[in-house]
Amino acid sequence: MIAVGMAGDSLPRNQELAEQFELLADLLELDGADAFRLSAYRRAADRIRESSASVARLAVEGKATQIPGIGGTIQDKIAEYAETRDLRAVAKLRGRVPVGLVQMMKVPGLGPKTARRLWQELGIETIDALRGAAEAKQLRELSGLGPKTEERVLAALNRPARDGSANTGRVLLGRVLPVLRETVAELAEHPACERVSEAGSARRRIETVKDVDLIATAPDPPALTQHFVSHPRVAEVVAHGRTKATVVSYDGFRFDLRVVPPESYGNLLQHFTGSKDHNVALRESAVRRGLSVSEYGVQPEEGELFQTTDEEELYGHLGYAWIPPELRENRGELEAARKGELPKLVALEDIAGDLHMHTTWSDGRGTLEEMVGAARELGRGYVAICDHAKRLRGDLLERQAAEIQTVNERHGDIEVLAGVEVDIRRDGSLDLEDETLAARDWVMASIHSGFTEGRAELTRRLLAACENPHVDCVGHPSGRKLNRRAPYDADWDAVFARAAETGTFLEINAQPDRLDLKDAMARAAVGAGVKVVISTDAHRVHELGNLELGVFQARRGWLTKDDVVNTRPWAKVRRMLKA
Repeated sequence: MIAVGMAGDSLPRNQELAEQFELLADLLELDGADAFRLSAYRRAADRIRESSASVARLAVEGKATQIPGIGGTIQDKIAEYAETRDLRAVAKLRGRVPVGLVQMMKVPGLGPKTARRLWQELGIETIDALRGAAEAKQLRELSGLGPKTEERVLAALNRPARDGSANTGRVLLGRVLPVLRETVAELAEHPACERVSEAGSARRRIETVKDVDLIATAPDPPALTQHFVSHPRVAEVVAHGRTKATVVSYDGFRFDLRVVPPESYGNLLQHFTGSKDHNVALRESAVRRGLSVSEYGVQPEEGELFQTTDEEELYGHLGYAWIPPELRENRGELEAARKGELPKLVALEDIAGDLHMHTTWSDGRGTLEEMVGAARELGRGYVAICDHAKRLRGDLLERQAAEIQTVNERHGDIEVLAGVEVDIRRDGSLDLEDETLAARDWVMASIHSGFTEGRAELTRRLLAACENPHVDCVGHPSGRKLNRRAPYDADWDAVFARAAETGTFLEINAQPDRLDLKDAMARAAVGAGVKVVISTDAHRVHELGNLELGVFQARRGWLTKDDVVNTRPWAKVRRMLKA
């Protein structure tokens, strides 16, 4: 083990370490390394980024191998970077592969092999050089590339950043939530803490979060803030006062703690939960009735300041039913709360089954038995195994169906459905024939390529899927990847209308980087008469727990239990299918 003689606060942050291992994996991919090595380094980067402790410190102490996905070799590399701020493996690869190719390989339509060929055959090493070559129509000189490739490259390079198309400095809710819950629980156990709650955008369950806000009350506020800034999770103390503290954790999250007077806890919790638009509308409505609302209380023109320990009591004092945090975006919730017309939002316990998951029969990492067993432990009444059709050629689909039947017989308290996920091709056709689809219990159709096509083409593909009599649901309909890829452009009014007309369901995909449909789109779809499915698209056992993220998204879209197909037992869902 490499010895590092340095203070703990000079060790590299987890984010910095993770970026180095991602760079190592990218350079190795460009250098032609095998998939196993690439997967190991990328998995390590994920584990490093997600760790709440200093992984560099753990590596220096010889304890990083306690983290799943980090073995002795990677631990040594972490310790090496902690000491030298470089990796010999990266330095060696830099001598063989231009670092600019890393950006080039991530341009839609290229990839590592094409990026390497552009460098070796045309001498293109940077994004700027790639743009220049595409504009000069030089890419077509490379065999296999042509004018269409040049058009796609220029479109990708010139496309302005749209929602979700680039890293915005915001973190996925799915990454934040476990750490937030753990932090709240730890603070609640401290003797100085009376009450503590999450607040801000995380409490509203927005899909990406910038800062993590906490509100607490304590008889000894300095003791609680001192405990907060002294936690081993803390990499940097940004600010520390008697009642306020801001820290940055090793996993890159910024936490803001406010210790507030107990008599106005409800007022302050409401204020710091937000959103800004919701609070502004709330205050403007109060002004029209002669009330002044602030985080400290409600002041009438005459009389005493109203303060409360209870947020629900605050809303009641202002004439509203309590508004769930997910709805506080000034999208009509105040008027509905005043009229008593807020919907009863769908809840996690309402979900009866999961209609989209993968196994080792395609690109999943859990076996059929493992995925079903884990879903059973989570209380699911049924699951649909939706492995990719393109991975189930020949007799594999029939063999998989036979294994599903065997697992069904072994687990009598959960129904395992023989589903499939088919690709919606560029011409609108599916990659399985109708006769085969008709034999499956559940058919999910999704777009997995051609995201940069025009609005008319993408709309046509989605409409064609809805019109197929065997397609039960369109998966991750807008194709977005949060912080990485914008939703593609389609005529969503037309898609929602056709889905409603044909009885095709649309998915809220609960993968943390998808959450697709977006909340506003889900609300619009339901308003058009579409029923929605909330499913995990799980590829690993632990991803089955992401279902609650999909439920949060549905709640932000004002969805009720009736709006969500899989709140029903499978026998009722089956009767809703159009086939």
